[in-house]
Amino acid sequence: MSFTDVNYENVTVEHGGPVATVTFDRGGSLNAFNQATILELTDVARRFQDDLATQAVVLSGAPNAFSAGIDLRDPATWEELDDVALRDRFYRGVRLCQAWEDMPQITVTAMEGMAVGAGCAIALACDWRVLASDAYLYVPEVKIGLNLQWGALPRLVTLVGPSKAKQITLLCEKMGPDMALDWGLIDKIADPGQSVVVATEMASRAASMPAATTRMVKEAINATANALHRATSFADADQSALTRSYQAAVEARENFNR
Repeated sequence: MSFTDVNYENVTVEHGGPVATVTFDRGGSLNAFNQATILELTDVARRFQDDLATQAVVLSGAPNAFSAGIDLRDPATWEELDDVALRDRFYRGVRLCQAWEDMPQITVTAMEGMAVGAGCAIALACDWRVLASDAYLYVPEVKIGLNLQWGALPRLVTLVGPSKAKQITLLCEKMGPDMALDWGLIDKIADPGQSVVVATEMASRAASMPAATTRMVKEAINATANALHRATSFADADQSALTRSYQAAVEARENFNR
């Protein structure tokens, strides 16, 4: 599949030789993920599976915020559905991140402003991460009575280890670039507004390597590092559907929104 036959509402795809840049920008709402954006980014990742010319992909968000997480004000998130359709909607984020992890190209995330919740989840599904020096990462799910889903928890544990993963998820502290780099959550720090430039430099270096070998080695590393990820997170969206209904979780979200 190519990108010539599709027009996305919130996503643009630009090709520059062997490196492509994917930008999702809703033009407001701190670039929170609505359902349309989730589906569009999933479609993008699946189309890259058949792209033999592109060898690296940079993923960026809005200039002021990579993403503030899931958009709780999106009407499509609360649409009444039957049980099967409801479960399917809960798993859209899981499929999104898996699609990006499975891309044969090297993927580099460029983050400005903030990467919160779901924004962190998709970044963890990419190969490398670049964070602006005035930006931060933030995983507040437990604070509002939710578990970290989208398959992000095992990816987080693989990157930083169990102790730091517990600090990140259970203490819900904002992580600046120095801490994120020291803990292994990101790979590079960029000057403000320059995360795409730094990410593109990394992507270009990867794209200059022998393409078939690069794809093979990426797949081998992922197969080794992620072998148990599916086994430990296959039900994380079901868990989220359960935990969000807890009385304490409902109260926590009400207080958080205020």
